Amino acid sequence: MKRILISILCAISTLLSFCAFSAEPVKYDIIVASDGSGQFTSINEAILSVRDYDPLGRKVILIKKGTYREKVLCPPNKTNITLSGENADSTIIVWGDYASLNNMGTFRTATLRVEGFGFIAENLTITNDAGQIGQAVALHVEGDCAIFRNCILLGNQDTVFTGNENSRQYYVDCYIEGTTDYIFGPATAWFERCTIHSKRNSYITAASTPADKYGYIFNNCKLTADQDVTKMMLGRPWRAHAAVLFMNCEMGNFINKLGWHNWNKEENEKTARYCEYNNTGEGAQTSARVGWSSVISKKQAKKITLKSVFKGSDNWNPTK
Repeated sequence: MKRILISILCAISTLLSFCAFSAEPVKYDIIVASDGSGQFTSINEAILSVRDYDPLGRKVILIKKGTYREKVLCPPNKTNITLSGENADSTIIVWGDYASLNNMGTFRTATLRVEGFGFIAENLTITNDAGQIGQAVALHVEGDCAIFRNCILLGNQDTVFTGNENSRQYYVDCYIEGTTDYIFGPATAWFERCTIHSKRNSYITAASTPADKYGYIFNNCKLTADQDVTKMMLGRPWRAHAAVLFMNCEMGNFINKLGWHNWNKEENEKTARYCEYNNTGEGAQTSARVGWSSVISKKQAKKITLKSVFKGSDNWNPTK
């Protein structure tokens, strides 16, 4: 049933995108196809074929429907690359590394690792299929100005690593699922209209935000869970100044009434920045939340915009 729902959501999003842009057909620079009908059968080979720091601008790589079992890297010298899947539900990048495999550690396990500036992914499933065997990253993003549209991000523990404190990342109309700390790291990341799905009682976020950064903003998102999940925490601070805001989100009754955890360190309660605003659903009740979290005011919420969060020195706007 869950996969059917994902398929329906992806189809609707793809149709809306097509209607919005059909007047100007997308031009693809490179085509990847598992059946050999494109220039490449490997996504890695397609990325490596792009000129380093290409002065001619963005290169769009179409990935045709199929399952691509490869560990994909977009290195820092490959900038302004778009990976555009033919369909999110049936264009799949998958690998199965996990932290304890040959002692590789968490940060080498990613199925897709993004280091290049200006990376865009759309209409793709990115999954780590190692199973519930510890830390196993599906998506690891280091590059600045990264955008993920209509993507399905699947894993268990540590599904998405937002891995650079100077990175700005925008996730829109995505489906993200996992078990423990499945959205984690130091980057500033905005999640818009995403479905955040929990598969086990644990923690959704483990931010490690620097003291002077925004951290994670979830806006207009829907929090869902497997039927046996009954006590899911919104987050715990991987580092002392972790910052997470849920606003205008729908929260099911599986959210633990306390909301947040201090990672067994009382000192984190003095510095972690955990906030909520205008959420709905049984899990959104804040009367029993931990005393060191907060509900921001309408005035404060109005100041939390894409422009203010992503401004930087270049006024980056991921919607343009």
